[in-house]
Amino acid sequence: MTKTIAILGSTGSIGRQTLEVAEQLGLQVAALTAHGSISLAEEQVRKFRPRLAVMVEETAARDLAVRLADLDVKILGGAAALEEAAALPEADTVVTAVVGMAGLKPTLAAIREKKRIALANKETLVCAGELVMDAAERHGAEIIPVDSEHSAIFQCVQGCGDRRELKRLLLTCSGGPFYGRSWEETASITPADALRHPNWRMGPKITVDCATLMNKGLEIIEAMRLYRLPLEQVRPVIHRQSIVHSLVEFQDGALLAQLGTPDMRLPIRYALTYPCRAENPAEPLDLLRCPPLTFAEPDRDAFPCLRLAEEAAKRGGAACTVLNAANEEAVRLFLAERVGFQDIYRRTAQALAESPAPASPSLEDILEADRAARQFVRQSSQEGAVP
Repeated sequence: MTKTIAILGSTGSIGRQTLEVAEQLGLQVAALTAHGSISLAEEQVRKFRPRLAVMVEETAARDLAVRLADLDVKILGGAAALEEAAALPEADTVVTAVVGMAGLKPTLAAIREKKRIALANKETLVCAGELVMDAAERHGAEIIPVDSEHSAIFQCVQGCGDRRELKRLLLTCSGGPFYGRSWEETASITPADALRHPNWRMGPKITVDCATLMNKGLEIIEAMRLYRLPLEQVRPVIHRQSIVHSLVEFQDGALLAQLGTPDMRLPIRYALTYPCRAENPAEPLDLLRCPPLTFAEPDRDAFPCLRLAEEAAKRGGAACTVLNAANEEAVRLFLAERVGFQDIYRRTAQALAESPAPASPSLEDILEADRAARQFVRQSSQEGAVP
């Protein structure tokens, strides 16, 4: 069981909930990192007293250092400092809760130090899954997924000694706030509309990804990397109630599912306590009070980002990096109200069709593919609408 943690992205939704769970479990906090939320970062540092605090924004780091001058805490600034936080000797577990590609290098740094990785940053495996999983195996580092769906699968496969017994992974999906709409009916969706998720409370980027179903596409790729399975063995299923968090189908036809309330503190707690289970003060799922459980096939015509992710998964290599980077930029533009909801798909699809994507990429290839795809989407935004 974890004793001391470092949290990368402590002021985000997962980071805040991780600190709540850590306090309940009595864990020590060695390092906290944030992007630019100075006031919340100061509050967290004063409460949990880590040895190291990092602000990715340099000006925010300088401001935080002034605010915390009365404490014996090391303050660093810049993205490179995330790697120092991830490799801190005192921490046995690193919770990677930063958003996007920014989690890749710190995760690799933690792996080299043989840490347990409580992985809440799916983009790390989407963009560089083969490299990350190979590094974890080589260095003897544990990767425990925090995403509710992947935590569910991880729990369901405990005791499965031979992965050849797995037939399929069934990733459940709420369907987002626009379930049942046609493609034509999504044209007028605004950022405010997209940020109203029916079941979960998350950061804006992942909430928009849930609305487009890109999040489920990224999770398919993540599952393929975690369990080294082909696309044909990973299937998304719409489950509106978010009670069944995912299922595993075995070769003999048996299905195992993990059920629970839609509360991210449950998978966070399991990642920190594995292989044990600690008592949870939260109210458990009451099967006699929960709604009927339903399942349906996703509509890839109405939500083509899911189909686009599956196409990238088939191609493999840096195509998944391009997909992720282009989507991140397109979502950023959408949240800034510079492009429409449907443009997230259009711009990501165009980037995937036209950006370089080596089939067997090195880390340098992955970083370059990420850079080029982002630049492509930004440039297309400046030039006007994508046909």
